[in-house]
Amino acid sequence: MRAFPQIPDVADAPAGLLDGHLWLQEWVEGAPLRVQLESSGLLVFGDDERVFDEPPLGYRCAVRHVRDRFDREVLRAALDDVESAVFYGVATRKRTLDYDWARLPPFLGFDVFDAGDDRFLPPDAVDRLYDRLGLASLNAVRKELRGADFDPDSYDLPESAWRDGQAAGVLVRNKTGDRAKLRAAPDERRTVPPFEDDPAEVAADLVTADRVERASERVTSGGSDAVAERVLELVAREEYARLLGPEATVDLDALRSAVGERTRRLLNDQ
Repeated sequence: MRAFPQIPDVADAPAGLLDGHLWLQEWVEGAPLRVQLESSGLLVFGDDERVFDEPPLGYRCAVRHVRDRFDREVLRAALDDVESAVFYGVATRKRTLDYDWARLPPFLGFDVFDAGDDRFLPPDAVDRLYDRLGLASLNAVRKELRGADFDPDSYDLPESAWRDGQAAGVLVRNKTGDRAKLRAAPDERRTVPPFEDDPAEVAADLVTADRVERASERVTSGGSDAVAERVLELVAREEYARLLGPEATVDLDALRSAVGERTRRLLNDQ
C-alpha cells in the first residue's frame, strides 16, 4: 500500500502550495488512516507507519465504520484495477478536544491516490468520490480560493462544524497535490491527564447509558458481549488520550472485563 502523504505545517509547505486555487478544509483531531481495496474484496488498513494485521483498539471505530459503509461496487465500476487506489484520511478520536462524537464520523477522508494516473486526485474529485463510496470527507471551509488571496499569517481559523468552538486547524490543498496544515496555537490548558483509577472505577465513569444505547443501536447479533465490545471501541475513541495515549497506565485487559460487566448491568436495567 502506498505510503501516507506528508502533510507539513504551512510554514514548511512546498513553494508551490499557494499557486492557483486552494481548498481549505477543517482539520479534525485524530490519527492517520489509509485504506485500500484488494481485488478479493478485502479492505486493508494502515496508519502512517505500518499496514495492520489487526487494527489497534484506538482505530477500531474508524475501521468498522469504513468496512460497514465502503461501497465496493462503486469503486469496481470506476476502476479496472481497484488496488490502484489508496484512500487517506483521519480516524477521528480525542487528543485534546471534545467533539460531538455521536455526530462526527469515525473516519473523514481527505486524499486519494490513483496509481493508474500516478497522481493524487484534485480536491473536488476527492470529495465526490468519497461521497459516492458512502464515506464523508473533511468539510470544506472555502473552495476555489485564489492562493494570492490567502495569507496564513493573518488567517483566522473558522468555527468547527463538529464542536462548539474553533476548529483545530485547516488543511490547505491545491489541485496539483500540494498540501499543508495550518493549526491552532497550542493551548496548555487542553492537556488531558491519563486515568489513574482502578479499571472498575474507570468503567463506571465511562460506560454510560448513552454509550450503551449508541452501541446497542449498531449491534445486530452477538448479544451483550457484542454490545460491550462496541462500547469499548466508543470509549477508546472518545477518551483515547486518557486511555491509550503515551501517558496512559490503565490495564486494558482489566478494563475490557470491567466494561463488559458494567455494560451487561446497564443492559439488564433497561
